[in-house]
Amino acid sequence: MNKITRDYSLLGASAVEAEEKGLAAAQWYHSDIPREDMRRLMQRKDGPAIRDTILYFAVLIAFATGGIMLWGSWWSAPFWVIYATFYTAGADSRWHEAGHRTAFVTPWMNAVVYHIACFMLFRNPVLWRWSHSRHHTDTIIVGRDPEIITMRPPQIFKVLWLFIGSHTWDGFKATFRHALYGLNNEERSFTPDRYWKKAQVIAQIWLAICAVVLALVPITGSILPLMLVGVGPALLGSWHLIMTGLLQHTGMADNVLDHRLNSRSVYMNPISRFIYWNMNYHVEHHMFPMVPYHNLPALHEVIKHDLPPANRGFVDGLREVAHALKMQLSDPEYRIEKTLPPTAKPYQAHLHDLEV
Repeated sequence: MNKITRDYSLLGASAVEAEEKGLAAAQWYHSDIPREDMRRLMQRKDGPAIRDTILYFAVLIAFATGGIMLWGSWWSAPFWVIYATFYTAGADSRWHEAGHRTAFVTPWMNAVVYHIACFMLFRNPVLWRWSHSRHHTDTIIVGRDPEIITMRPPQIFKVLWLFIGSHTWDGFKATFRHALYGLNNEERSFTPDRYWKKAQVIAQIWLAICAVVLALVPITGSILPLMLVGVGPALLGSWHLIMTGLLQHTGMADNVLDHRLNSRSVYMNPISRFIYWNMNYHVEHHMFPMVPYHNLPALHEVIKHDLPPANRGFVDGLREVAHALKMQLSDPEYRIEKTLPPTAKPYQAHLHDLEV
C-alpha cells in the first residue's frame, strides 16, 4: 500500500488533490429505504425536543443550585461534575441538532437553542453552521473537512488535552481572533462572504459577555461565575463530549465515499443517549442527516441490515479507538474495517489511494 501524505489544512495540497480525485462534494453511498419509511423518519416535531430541552435545562439549574448551595464543601463536587458534564456534552449535541434545524419543526426554536449552545461551547454560530455543512459534504476528506479531530499520525497529547477542556480554550481564542480580525482564510474558504461580518459581530458580543463574567469574579470574591460558564464546565465536564466525539470517526477510513467506512455507531446507555441526543447512531446520521434525532433509533432498525454491527457500548468503542490510535502512530494508513453482515450491499469504497 502506498504511503499517503496528508495535509490537513483546507488550502493545501490535500485539498487540491481531493478535488482532482472527485472527493469534494461527491456522491455518497446511501442504504436503500422505502419512500414511505423515509417520509415517516424525516418527520420533524416540536414535542420531543421541547420536552428534552426543558428537562436538560432543569438538570443544569438543579445541579448548579446544589453546587452553589454546597460551595466550600467537598459535597459540592459531584454536583459540579454532573452540571459540567451536561453543560458541555449536552450543549454539543443540542448545537448539532439545532444547527441541522431538525430538532424542532419551529424555526425560531432551533435558532434559540442553537445560539445558546454555541455560546456555551464558544463555537461561532455563523462559522460552525458552515463548518458542519462542509463536514457532512466532505466527511473525513483530508483537506476538505474542517472538523477532523485526530490526524494521522495522531498527536496523542493533543487528544488527551481535549479531555480537560482544551477545545473550550481553542474556542475562546478563536472568538477573540474573530472579534478583532474576523475570519481567517481557511474559515472564509467554506463560509459565504456575506456572513463574514456577522460572525465578527457575534464574536464581539460574546467577548463583552465574557468580560462581564470575568468582572463578577473580583466583585463577588468567588470563582463561582467561572464554575457556571467556561472554565469550570470545560475542566470538569469535557470527558463525555470528547469520548463521544472520538467514537464518531476516529480510527476509521479517510478519503472514502461510504459512511459505513468512515463513521461508527455505538450502542449507549439511556443517560448518555439523552445527553448525546442519539448521535451514537452516527453512521445513520451521516447517511441521512435530515432525520431528526428522536427518529435515529428507528432509522437504525430500518437499515441495520446494510450496516456493520454497532459497537457494544463505550468500552468496546473506545478500546477500538485506542487500538487504532496506537497502530497509527507507526502506520498512518491503518484504519478499522468492519465486516458487513451478509444482508448488506458491498462497500462502495471509492478509496482511490486505499483498497478494501
